[in-house]
Amino acid sequence: MDYKKSKAPVNTVTRNIMDLCRDTDNIYESVAIIAKRANQISLQIKDDLSKKLAEFASYNDSLEEVFENREQIEISRYYEKLPKATLLATQEFIEDKVYWRDPSREAQNQDI
Repeated sequence: MDYKKSKAPVNTVTRNIMDLCRDTDNIYESVAIIAKRANQISLQIKDDLSKKLAEFASYNDSLEEVFENREQIEISRYYEKLPKATLLATQEFIEDKVYWRDPSREAQNQDI
């Protein structure tokens, strides 16, 4: 997934709390959903970064190490410039791109 193409802001943005709790009617539930999605996103980004940096893993010292370090630095800078996982998750939640369900509400609806 290419997070660079996301519309999420890179910096912290002040948000209207009522926009976040519009679907759940509970700000705490919304924050919990966003936090879980942020954890998923951060794990995906970490896995992508680890895979890319694993290509440069060398177990012997050589002169090529300086060139490889430059490439590693470029990859690291790319990932540092990405929006933080919490901002990505919040943007996805606001755009209704996050699937979530509440089993307790589903059980209540079935009882009625």
